[in-house]
Amino acid sequence: MPTHDVHCHFFSPRFFETLGAQAGLPGSERAADAVAARLEWEPPGSVTRLADRWCAELDRHQVGRAVLIASVPEDEASVLDAVARHPNRFVGFGMVDPTRAASLVRAAAACEAGGLRGLCLFPAMFHHRLDDMAVRRVFEVAARCPGTAVFAHCGVLSVGVRARLGLGSPFDLRLGNPLDLLPIAREFAAVPVIVPHFGAGFFREALMLADACPNVRFDTSSSNAWIKYHPGLTLIDAFRRALAVLGSGRLLFGTDSSFFPRGWNRSVHEVQQAVLDEIGVEPADRARIMADNFEALFPTQPPGLQGGA
Repeated sequence: MPTHDVHCHFFSPRFFETLGAQAGLPGSERAADAVAARLEWEPPGSVTRLADRWCAELDRHQVGRAVLIASVPEDEASVLDAVARHPNRFVGFGMVDPTRAASLVRAAAACEAGGLRGLCLFPAMFHHRLDDMAVRRVFEVAARCPGTAVFAHCGVLSVGVRARLGLGSPFDLRLGNPLDLLPIAREFAAVPVIVPHFGAGFFREALMLADACPNVRFDTSSSNAWIKYHPGLTLIDAFRRALAVLGSGRLLFGTDSSFFPRGWNRSVHEVQQAVLDEIGVEPADRARIMADNFEALFPTQPPGLQGGA
């Protein structure tokens, strides 16, 4: 059965350099190497090399396509270069800080040029509400660019790499309530909205949002450790309830893979396949979750180019 992954982080040289600068390490490429050495990760090399490495990794695990997420603001160029190198394998998402006009302008330009197909919101990280006017402007950009999704990270947000580098994580988890997104998601009903990790702790609220807004999807990525905040809930229960509310047509498989040498996180795939087996999900429904819904949202040829030159 084909598998596509809607949630992989592209830890580019700029990502490492940004962390290195925050940790007071030397600049440019030396920072990337120093950060990687401290984390015991492999340095990314060039964007081209990293893109090729990801393509080979997908081949090794028989994964067809993947979303690559720029994991620091203003790193659109890195994922756009990776997509340009392997356009049939990668879909590019950019991280947007909507409180900074320059961040939104850059992301809008990348969407309008046809390369970026997802705008990622991290309200806890950038300290804004999901019903803020700044978020509305992100949706306005997505609405102007057919085929562009808004990815809204709700609930628990932890960035382990920051802790390992001795950096703080001053995230305000109060700002990640999915229900705050309801008015804007309802107004922009044609814009696909992806809520990762089943709402990452705001599971009930995410279900309520999705029930009210048919344009809302969940991605299934990560270990889903947020379940510990819901006494008695298991991942099997989460899948079963999400299927009951959203149906198989609005769930997207993802892993939350990120760094090398770990690469693509196959263990997430294995766990979720076992869950689908336990629930008894029919093959057609499983195909939707694992690949078909991805293809429907992100056809290899973007909507503006279909049937054209």
